[in-house]
Amino acid sequence: MCGIVGYVGQQQALEVVVSGLRRLEYRGYDSAGVAVISDGELAVRKKAGKLTNLESLLGDDPLPAATTGIGHTRWATHGGPTDANAHPHVSEGDARNAVAVIHNGIIENFAELRSELAQAGVEMSSETDTEVVAHMLADILPATGGDLAAAMRQVCQRLTGAFTLVAIDPACPGVVVGARRNSPLVVGIGAGENFLASDVAAFVDHTKDALELGQDQVVTLTADEVVVTDFEGNPAPVRPFTVDWDASAAEKGGYDLFMLKEIAEQPKAVADALRGRVGPDGRLHLDEMRLDDAVLRDIDKVVVVACGTAAHAGLVAKYAVEHWTRIPVEVELASEFRYRDPIVGPRTLVIAISQSGETMDTLMALRHAIAQGARTLAICNTVGSTIPREADAVVYTYAGPEIAVASTKAFLTQIIAAYLVGLYLAQAREQLDPSAIARILNELADMPQKVDLVLDTVEPVRALARRFADATSVLFIGRNVGYPVALEGALKLKELAYMHAEGFAAGELKHGPIALIEEGTPVVVIVPSPVSSPLLHDKMLSNVQEVRARGALIIAIAEEGDDRITPYADHCIRVPAVPALMQPLVSTVPLQVFACEMATAKGHDVDQPRNLAKSVTVE
Repeated sequence: MCGIVGYVGQQQALEVVVSGLRRLEYRGYDSAGVAVISDGELAVRKKAGKLTNLESLLGDDPLPAATTGIGHTRWATHGGPTDANAHPHVSEGDARNAVAVIHNGIIENFAELRSELAQAGVEMSSETDTEVVAHMLADILPATGGDLAAAMRQVCQRLTGAFTLVAIDPACPGVVVGARRNSPLVVGIGAGENFLASDVAAFVDHTKDALELGQDQVVTLTADEVVVTDFEGNPAPVRPFTVDWDASAAEKGGYDLFMLKEIAEQPKAVADALRGRVGPDGRLHLDEMRLDDAVLRDIDKVVVVACGTAAHAGLVAKYAVEHWTRIPVEVELASEFRYRDPIVGPRTLVIAISQSGETMDTLMALRHAIAQGARTLAICNTVGSTIPREADAVVYTYAGPEIAVASTKAFLTQIIAAYLVGLYLAQAREQLDPSAIARILNELADMPQKVDLVLDTVEPVRALARRFADATSVLFIGRNVGYPVALEGALKLKELAYMHAEGFAAGELKHGPIALIEEGTPVVVIVPSPVSSPLLHDKMLSNVQEVRARGALIIAIAEEGDDRITPYADHCIRVPAVPALMQPLVSTVPLQVFACEMATAKGHDVDQPRNLAKSVTVE
């Protein structure tokens, strides 16, 4: 969600902060603002709308030169997307004694705190929960001798909820203070300069050296020093890490859209997700697998918790993991998991899937599982983020930065990672012999080439999307692993084209959804292989005839050589023949292209669709 940038050093802070915010636009936002300290005075500019609106304001009303500053892109929670509600928020006082604060997350007890401040005579200028922090800091600062970090620690002890806070005080030029609880914040370490951000993308063009901040920690930055404590003021441990990609990876690289670039990167992303997984002994090895084989042999249930696209990856994984391990697998929406009193314990493996590693619903589900004594494993793309740090084990997807809000390469690499976990379980439990595991790994190793073949033949998909750009509804149907692919295809259209789209298990059509079919309704069919899944293929042909009889237009995603579907399909999109469990890796790609092109034809912002954020860091 909200993007946060803080800087202190020798460069012009405004340039560093605005360029950092530009790199964080992918997170989703509806207003932006900056604050700097210059000659002992605080200067603030903020504006509703896109970052260009703020830049126009700065052109008309420039900020003074400064080497300390903070910036923010806001995704509205408390209060609408207005100039007044945009961050930074400032305490009462003039430019020499007011504190500026930016915030990501939700302060759940803000109403109580706001009431206290109102009773003390403080007048609020916004509808946000964030503003209370600025006033609280200003109120506490005198008692701390002007120590902004000490004031931040005291304020944080009064807050409930999930938050990242960053503050500056003109009485402390050259100092930026941040705090985090259940919300992302990382430190960038430079030479004579330091950075704070909600994502390393904000500072990766300045430094690749970073520090992870832990839960309930406060960090104080100057140009030459970084000090981290807990909320009580005790020194806190931090873990340094190096960003393993450069700034160019977060650029469009000649593509019109980040989404198009990331779709094209999928063969490499799949290859990277598979690379280095087999050890010299020929056995499957997973990075940071901190659960030993004895523990895995005792597992009698797997529960996958995830949201959105990641949940669809979990649904795909369910079929493979159950098939290879014979362990029952449940797939739960993370937002529902902990609120239904789930039955998990020491013999349950809870797998949390999250691209960012900061998805709040998934993090809270993970913590609930840990509290119940379950074993936990994270599948994540972001090294050092909260979910993999708190899980017992982690498998990183190594997809590289994904900037477009709608996930593409994250989905495919999450499936790969989940398959690797399934095979590792089968290996530890000796339920597949080494030759069978080696054969499946060889099949997976062929997938980058297969995905590349799909990408070479997607121009007809683009043409088809333009043809259906005026459709009001598109339905998707699938069976077995094709069912979550149908769900993912429908989600992409909802996210990008802002239209009604639904995915269904094909066998469920006659139990209600077939009532949606009318003359000309496009129905996208994920057709099972007639070779590896002949029974499912027969059933799907029956489903296709059911909807055709009611006027549907059939768009079939079918493997090369499947001639039986041809008479029943109005349009046929071919994908390479692959083993049944691998089909989602190729059949999803045309659906990504279809949604991207349809949204483009409708004139929508594909990379930053309305109302959505890349990383959902509040429940």
